[in-house]
Amino acid sequence: MELGLHGKVGLVTGGSEGIGYATALRLAQEGAQVAIAARRADVLEAAAQRIREQSGSQVLAVPTDVVQPEQIRRFVESAAEHFGRIDVLVNNAGRSFARYFLDVSDEEWQGDLDLKFMAAVRTVRLVVPHMRQVGGGRIINVVMIGGKQPGARSVPTSVSRAAGLALTKALSKDLAADRITVNAVCVGTIKSAQHERTWRREGAPPTLEEWYAERGKNIPLGRVGEAEEVGNLIAFLASDLAAYITGTAINIDGGVSAVL
Repeated sequence: MELGLHGKVGLVTGGSEGIGYATALRLAQEGAQVAIAARRADVLEAAAQRIREQSGSQVLAVPTDVVQPEQIRRFVESAAEHFGRIDVLVNNAGRSFARYFLDVSDEEWQGDLDLKFMAAVRTVRLVVPHMRQVGGGRIINVVMIGGKQPGARSVPTSVSRAAGLALTKALSKDLAADRITVNAVCVGTIKSAQHERTWRREGAPPTLEEWYAERGKNIPLGRVGEAEEVGNLIAFLASDLAAYITGTAINIDGGVSAVL
């Protein structure tokens, strides 16, 4: 199926591993040119090289800490200068950080909001003028199902992600006249390097696949999701086929969420 992404330029934060990497790869395989951002320069460039080899597309790697506004600006400006346009933004940078409410300090609250919410605000603010120049664009915010349905010991992540959902809906209204669509994907348990690090730290079960299998038992579809499956959904939302979809938040969680 032709997604209409040939010649488009996509920016992906948190693009060196997991969902961000899978998304950047899928966009590149569909013919888009891609700029990826993450903190570790060596890991980021290695990811960019793999995407180039597997897609044949141009990939720009810009080491970026998205909690630093000037580094976000450098990322966006570097991509615009290198490729000459910006059509797609995927706000994916983040991490899992969930605790009991009384155990979270002010500094931890602020750090989580800076990483998962303010980074998206700042990046959107910078890309919108470039999208206006090309007559429209696509913004996809990667959040989590806990943003819709917070559980116990889920802060500050659930609150930061809920803010991301509200931002998605507000932006979809503000930017519709510019033909910029804004949507969110709400992920459940998806295979990632972060989960692999957790498995190594815990030391059991003996293999990563067994660890994932245990976590899949409580998911209606019976398994943990693949990063590529999220990348496929994001690529669709970034495509011409999704031109009439905006202001939505789509669960990709194997059916585990109790809310739509």
